[in-house]
Amino acid sequence: MATEFFPAVWRPVIVVNRHLVIFDARRAYCRQTKSGKLFSGARRLMRGAVSFRRLSINGKFLGAKPTGVHRVAEQLIRQLFCRRDELRDLFHEAPGIIAPRNVRDSDQSSFALERGGLVRGQLWEQLDLPRLARRDLLLNLCNLGPMASTAAITMIHDAQVFITPESYSWAFAKWYRNVLPVIGHRHVRILAVSEFSAAQLVRFGVARPEQISVISNGVDHLLAHEPLTKIVDRLQLNRRKFVVALANVQAHKNVGLLLRAFADPALAGIKLVLVGAAGAKEFEALGHSIPQGAVFTGRIEDGELRALLEAALCLAFPSTTEGFGLPPLEGMTVGCPAVLAPCGALPEVGGDAAMFAAADDPRKWVEAIGQLATDSNVWERFSLAGRERARLFSWDRAGEKLVEVIRRVVASQRSGGDGRF
Repeated sequence: MATEFFPAVWRPVIVVNRHLVIFDARRAYCRQTKSGKLFSGARRLMRGAVSFRRLSINGKFLGAKPTGVHRVAEQLIRQLFCRRDELRDLFHEAPGIIAPRNVRDSDQSSFALERGGLVRGQLWEQLDLPRLARRDLLLNLCNLGPMASTAAITMIHDAQVFITPESYSWAFAKWYRNVLPVIGHRHVRILAVSEFSAAQLVRFGVARPEQISVISNGVDHLLAHEPLTKIVDRLQLNRRKFVVALANVQAHKNVGLLLRAFADPALAGIKLVLVGAAGAKEFEALGHSIPQGAVFTGRIEDGELRALLEAALCLAFPSTTEGFGLPPLEGMTVGCPAVLAPCGALPEVGGDAAMFAAADDPRKWVEAIGQLATDSNVWERFSLAGRERARLFSWDRAGEKLVEVIRRVVASQRSGGDGRF
């Protein structure tokens, strides 16, 4: 087990008990459940003999750097807060967020934030959180949750660690590949963000199909931010003379294909604007050549992203797999056409409103981008179609589905079941 997940004081324990913690997780937790010492609440749940005190939300993500997965969690928590009256009849107490002690107050926290536990990070989630939420229905929105728990609903966004393990460190992929099936079979409900993602979780044995509910992401959060247009001038960009893409070096993001496409003289008048933390050095370290006209923005604010998308020719997203694909929809919602690879959940998300180009052929991307640049009718058609498509994906709709899942889990438990439906 790699040491990067754990504080130094815990590393000897993890090494000594390596087989117990990871590779024999199902058997270990079965033994602990039978002992009745730590996980008696889970055992009572399976007998239908306990009601939930409250809905507790796993707040470990509040202490981490922001990611797309964290954005989804924040938006869904906001939706639950807006629907707190609907949750009132389901639990004895108001919902709350449970987080490690090192998590600071956050503007994103709409519910009361409760800090507790002795450790932090992955250990906190596996050791402290089950104890802190032992009388509650636990909601995990960022892929992982306690393996010891059964009274839990967990959103697993994708199966990337199985499909493209080369996108992650060996330790990260190994950890997830061992933990996800335990969570998938023990927690009462698994949430997926697309039909594709749900199918992949079934394919790799993470969860059974009847145990999965699909709740698509929303995209209307971007409209809550006024466009900060100064970034367009600061980066010396001209309207519809640049393409937005992600600055991400993960293998499945396939950004190297765009770098090769923009080396083509046919796109010489169009800049490639790469948004995100990765810079030219990170791509060059992987053997990529950076074409002239490539611009790296670094991390930017949501208002700056909106301004770039509103002024861009299109958004290019050549991923070889995606559990959902939020950036294309963010572009679509403000009228920015999307050129996507026909892979993963991207056809499901983009539908007929996106242009598609092969994930292994830079020439197809040159052609698609060139068509948008030279034919205003094509640009207008995909701009309008994208706006219409994006309206199908709202956080309000996602929140409504999430509350319905919670309601059905509680109803199943109250009727003497194990919370499954």
